[in-house]
Amino acid sequence: MKIASTVARYLLGSIFFVFGLNGFLHFIPTRPPAGVAGQFFAALYLSHYLVVIFLLQLGPAILLLFNRYVPLALTLLGPIVVNIVFFHLLMAPSGLPMAFVVTILWILTAVSVRSAFRGLFQKTYTPHGVSATA
Repeated sequence: MKIASTVARYLLGSIFFVFGLNGFLHFIPTRPPAGVAGQFFAALYLSHYLVVIFLLQLGPAILLLFNRYVPLALTLLGPIVVNIVFFHLLMAPSGLPMAFVVTILWILTAVSVRSAFRGLFQKTYTPHGVSATA
């Protein structure tokens, strides 16, 4: 499992590094999507929202590739992965297989650092310095 999660981390980091960098350097030629997907992308582009998205892909991708702050990187990439899946599910189904691959890679990487997320799944929360019986 350790090898699988390491490979998944490198692949996930590489995918987001390449596509995040492509957002700035445009080295992968693509045509704008048609229909609603094209309108959605046009709105993101015109509002400069994509700049933020590409930065939020590049930063965590570098963290994953250098094996630093992996839980933080996964936390930042999680909402992006969800948006990618829903974008392809609802507007551009041709990219759905790649979206599922990225989701699986994210899950495999998250499983390797699941102890960092353990606190998120606590039923109750007691602040430090406060008695549980108070």
